[in-house]
Amino acid sequence: MSSTPTVDDVLRKLEALRIELPPGNVRIDGYGDSEELSTELLALIRSGRKRAGTSLLWLHEHENDPPAKEGDIEIVIDHRGEPVFVTRIIRVDTMAYSEVSAAYAAIEGEGDGSLRHWREAHWAFFSRDCRRIGREPAESMPVVCAVFEVLEVLPVSDLSERRG
Repeated sequence: MSSTPTVDDVLRKLEALRIELPPGNVRIDGYGDSEELSTELLALIRSGRKRAGTSLLWLHEHENDPPAKEGDIEIVIDHRGEPVFVTRIIRVDTMAYSEVSAAYAAIEGEGDGSLRHWREAHWAFFSRDCRRIGREPAESMPVVCAVFEVLEVLPVSDLSERRG
């Protein structure tokens, strides 16, 4: 994954596309920790199936990066750091990993949409995050569950359409 661009860099790209953001705190965020996972998750957002994302609170604390809060405007980037969506966070709940509900897993829309799939996929993902920050994954690890609405779907660039 490429490094995260600055908000100013991404705002310039959106301005060139004549996209104006609504009022709100602007954040940059991506999905997944590999090109393959990012591509898969962004396709789920594009299809309308994925309307939530979950992050590890410990990682936010480790990186001194406050988690999303209700009303935030997020510019979602792909694995290359290119903007692909503009979303607004409409609900945020922080809870233990073990407390995530089947209803939330369905909104997140990954795999078959079941809580079982959510738990398996997110345990693997958060375990990788934990290793990077020197923590042990646990059922009690705090996760940030953010539900969003898509405000803008940005055009797919020629670069992202090329495979090879």
